[in-house]
Amino acid sequence: MELRVLNYFVATAEELNMTKAAQKLLVSQPALSRQIADLEDELGVKLFNRRSRHLTLTPAGQYLLEQAKEILALTAKTKSNLQSSTVISGDLTIAAGESYAMQRIMDILSNIIQDYPTVKIHILSGDYEFAEKKLNIGTVDFAVIIGNLNLSNYAALQLPEKDVWGVLMPEDDPLTKKDKITPADLIGRNILNSQQAEHMHYFDNWFGNYKDQVNFIGTVNLNFNGTLMVKNKAALLLTLDKLANVSKGSGLTFRPITPAIKEPITVIWKHGTNLSPAAKLFLNRLQASIADK
Repeated sequence: MELRVLNYFVATAEELNMTKAAQKLLVSQPALSRQIADLEDELGVKLFNRRSRHLTLTPAGQYLLEQAKEILALTAKTKSNLQSSTVISGDLTIAAGESYAMQRIMDILSNIIQDYPTVKIHILSGDYEFAEKKLNIGTVDFAVIIGNLNLSNYAALQLPEKDVWGVLMPEDDPLTKKDKITPADLIGRNILNSQQAEHMHYFDNWFGNYKDQVNFIGTVNLNFNGTLMVKNKAALLLTLDKLANVSKGSGLTFRPITPAIKEPITVIWKHGTNLSPAAKLFLNRLQASIADK
């Protein structure tokens, strides 16, 4: 699969119209059709269902689209870093979960782009599985991981901050009168859980026998969307401290849970990876910021 042909395929998959894709790529429509047909022959699968002037992706086409985007992103990133190997430039890409410790990361990145204006920063938000996948594929330089997870397959640097779990609630909820929330306080309440916490069973021991008496209505993988449900008074949200705006007038209040659950925050990267100049600079500055604390 040539990169040029993958670009043709991605453009066609995004437009789902051969004529529009050809115009976007500045090639003739017959030439593009032939390239796509040759790609299907090479792979031995059908990538598009062709209906009149409209195309739809087959399951094989959907899979190839996801993989092709990753391949092209990695190619562009590699090219950028090679071209800037003599100076600190190029792309610096980080996949991260939501954590107040990201402030340390953002401070370092802000200083880097101030000192080296040609460095381009890319932040991808997602949970552990998302960040790990991006790191393993090679489309990110670093991943910021929240939680006590097995990271022995990676080079790692743990940050001094720890995230604290608690409950986000409307500011007029009766539970705001409590300083800390116990499992019994959540009996009969609608609860939204973190997708990663649900998958990793973070709260099974904490809830104990009360778990079956709590109404878990679903999960969220990004905190902001969960806060909207809380503002609508549809549910309480199990989340980390300092992620939601709980200032006066926000309509929200956060209370930590007890017994407390605290999570480490770790920056990881692949063992044996030859980091780009920008990635080395970031890592050096991150290590220095931790040493200063």
